[in-house]
Amino acid sequence: MKIRLIVVGKTEQRWIEEGLKNYFDRIGQYISFDYVIIPEVKLTGKPDPDRVRKAEGDAIMRKIDSNDHVILLDERGSQYTSEELADFLQKLMNQSLKQVVFIVGGAWGFHEEVYHRARSMVSLSRMTFNHQLVRLIFAEQLYRAFTILRGEPYHHR
Repeated sequence: MKIRLIVVGKTEQRWIEEGLKNYFDRIGQYISFDYVIIPEVKLTGKPDPDRVRKAEGDAIMRKIDSNDHVILLDERGSQYTSEELADFLQKLMNQSLKQVVFIVGGAWGFHEEVYHRARSMVSLSRMTFNHQLVRLIFAEQLYRAFTILRGEPYHHR
């Protein structure tokens, strides 16, 4: 199985980029991993959230294959402990899926087309996080999940 993380918008924060590189390198020791950045839509004039969601949604849909198992990182998704996330990943791997795609939306969220394409949604917290920070938190949780599955001493129960 391969994991792809699709995010909307490039981060300008160096510490986030460094953290992502650190965790992506670590995740790559466990599974084939791909990181895709969709450019943030910049519209002239007054921001129109519907137009932004549609444009970003179209760009996201172009990066998804028809047989991909799509999971959105969304505040309305299911919440997991780190151990439960590890179990969730193990169940996905047991299904012999070719590719699982996790998606972090932009500042305005997802277009309906993207919601309809998703198989499930995961929430990292009931709190709202900046979409730049979500990618780093999720990368750490992915890494943590793989260490849990391998019984490695990163996660303390």
